[in-house]
Amino acid sequence: MESPELHIEALIFASENSIRLEEIMYCLQLSFERDFQEAEVKAAIQSIKQKYDAPGFAMHLVNISNGYQFLTKPEYHVVIKQLQIQRSKKKLSQAALETLAIIAYQQPVTKLDVEQIRGVNCDYSIQKLLEKELIVITGKAESVGRPILYATSPFFMDYFGINNISQLPQLKEITSAQSEIGEQQE
Repeated sequence: MESPELHIEALIFASENSIRLEEIMYCLQLSFERDFQEAEVKAAIQSIKQKYDAPGFAMHLVNISNGYQFLTKPEYHVVIKQLQIQRSKKKLSQAALETLAIIAYQQPVTKLDVEQIRGVNCDYSIQKLLEKELIVITGKAESVGRPILYATSPFFMDYFGINNISQLPQLKEITSAQSEIGEQQE
């Protein structure tokens, strides 16, 4: 019986988003028609990680969003940035980013709550974020009219490279003395 390592590598490579350990084990069990121990699969994943950490590879294996995904190494981000600039027409608008930030920090949240914070209608932004699968509908609020509740999706975490919402920057981390208005008093 051949080692499952190459099959695991293929699964991670073929997955659009991070792939969870449980998904890898399920696919292996169906393909090989035998049970796989979690330790065996984790050892193979660690071996793949070590292989791609070598200098001869432009990507590495990372644990992200409670799964595994191949990402380019930081030293190649400059060239990748050029590709992203070229494809910038697909990036989020300022309005969509503002709406997404409100949803991320206030979730679960209603459209009315988002609109009260932004001060403008958010129908279009919310629709675009749903289409891009960055947010999901999580249910309905218990308030009058039972408005729809929105929250970030698992893809949101992949998109921004975080494992959970607690890794979002806190306000104190992103404000600086340069952004203050007026003179400082001693």
